Amino acid sequence: MVRAALIGLGKMGISHCAILNAHPGVELVGVADTSKLLRWGMGKYSSVPMYDDYKEMIEKTQPDCVFVATPTKLHFQLARFCLEQGVHVFLEKPCCLNYEDTTTLRGIAEEGKLLVQLGYHNRFLGTFREVKRLIDEGTLGNIYHFSAEAYGPVVVEAKEATWRSNRGEGGGCLYDYASHVINLVQFLVGEIREVRGTRLEHVFSRDVEDAVYSTLITEDGIGGQMTVSWSEESFRKMVTSIKISGTKGRIEADAQELKLYLNKAGGGDGEHGWKVSYLTDHTAPVDYYLRGEEYSAQVDDFIARVSAGSTDSVNSIQYSGETDRVIELLITDNERDYSGISQSKKPVNLSSLGFWTRLKLLINPGSDAHYTS
Repeated sequence: MVRAALIGLGKMGISHCAILNAHPGVELVGVADTSKLLRWGMGKYSSVPMYDDYKEMIEKTQPDCVFVATPTKLHFQLARFCLEQGVHVFLEKPCCLNYEDTTTLRGIAEEGKLLVQLGYHNRFLGTFREVKRLIDEGTLGNIYHFSAEAYGPVVVEAKEATWRSNRGEGGGCLYDYASHVINLVQFLVGEIREVRGTRLEHVFSRDVEDAVYSTLITEDGIGGQMTVSWSEESFRKMVTSIKISGTKGRIEADAQELKLYLNKAGGGDGEHGWKVSYLTDHTAPVDYYLRGEEYSAQVDDFIARVSAGSTDSVNSIQYSGETDRVIELLITDNERDYSGISQSKKPVNLSSLGFWTRLKLLINPGSDAHYTS
């Protein structure tokens, strides 16, 4: 039996609490939150001990692992304390507000032979796991392009400030929504080495971005576009999707459906044309369903690895912690001054030139002019 504790009773914290309470291999030994109201509400309907001090909880309950589901600005100090006590950590995404802190946590975890697993649930979603399997088996051939998107209705009008509207606390579309998309690209296509043309756009929010647009380039040189917005009222909830093109075919997938096209000339395995499958075709049953099988699946995976003493996970800080590095690349690229890179060239009216001059310029235009008809 794995002894687990929880810090943070927000939406994700309550979800984790329910999943852990129902897990046959877990004893939930304590829950900590600074809100007296939340502790009272949870304590009224649960026999799990409540604490207002996470350090006291860890000292008294001696858990094997701790689930941290707080605003991102608190992740580093909470996770570091847990690791220094020799406790495994499940940490909600993103890992930290800067990559340096993420690297520090990774070092402490590796030195202590401890697992830090991050809450990027898409890596446990059936359709995306099937995409990963197909890519790894070479079904698409050589991948040459991708397009990854996420939309949702978090901010569809100007609102009063909360932690979600403060980047210093982990707010904004980049940390909240785009981090999922970045992590999914890393999982399916490869590690991202470079970003270009990034735009962090304000739609309704004053202090944080509501949309993120960028070109991502992987270590293998595969390029693709990322488009993310949490200000799309036309969506009932967050929807994440990805399209991947290869020399043998193409995949389009989201949380509900997977569409695979195999080229006739590409030599793809299987039948030429489109093949459609659904989440239910690729999802293993879980003991407890809440919000989606992927949420229970990631907890099951973490608990199994803690029980086995394993520090390797598809969502460990060694892999998914790299999402924080890409977030920093996007912030830096958005602030980049591109004004000196592409200068407007002096136009030349081709109709004012003689035939042979026009022909010569069209064949060898040079670099100092562009041409109008």
